[in-house]
Amino acid sequence: MDAMIRNYRGTAHDVNDRDPRGRPSREQVEAAVRTLIAWTGDDPKREGLIDTPRRVAKAFEELYGGYFECPIEALSRTFEEVGGYDDIVLLRDVPFFSHCEHHMLPFVGKANIAYYPAGRVVGLSKLARVVETYARRLQTQENLTAQIATTIDEVLQPHGVAVMLEAEHMCMSLRGVHKHGVSTVTTQFTGRFRDNVGEQDRFLRLVRDR
Repeated sequence: MDAMIRNYRGTAHDVNDRDPRGRPSREQVEAAVRTLIAWTGDDPKREGLIDTPRRVAKAFEELYGGYFECPIEALSRTFEEVGGYDDIVLLRDVPFFSHCEHHMLPFVGKANIAYYPAGRVVGLSKLARVVETYARRLQTQENLTAQIATTIDEVLQPHGVAVMLEAEHMCMSLRGVHKHGVSTVTTQFTGRFRDNVGEQDRFLRLVRDR
């Protein structure tokens, strides 16, 4: 596990392996925000906006903090004392928000994650941490779904993983076609879930039944 963490290079969207000297400075970021404010037609020097560039830069550090976190590390501690349990473990309705890489507008929804343990389990909060780490990057929902499933599958090596994300995209509701309340659903399956339609159906029933 330690070797996996050391060798983690992230995805094509990751910046962990980039030269930190290539990142713009805080001053450059704030200048860019002032330019955007002026481009919208407002005055970046007026009282209500004078501190906005600083606030935006600080907010971006939080909104996109996932670039500087290792999702593998979140799964590094597991437990083998499970009393022989070998059935499905399901984490349902994990809230998340991310940002569309095409318009940098939010998409907000819930993630559902299941896996079949192979002799060991992980703390439930760690699965939510994987979701949050990948979500706090510029994303597409399809890519986010695949990243969550692949990471859990490769690190825990369970008998199977199932992930379903359901989200509303602001780039569709606030602009463009202006369609509110439209949900996008994406799924990714590995192992038993991928190879057995019955297991997929069971996962979907557990997610939807209340």
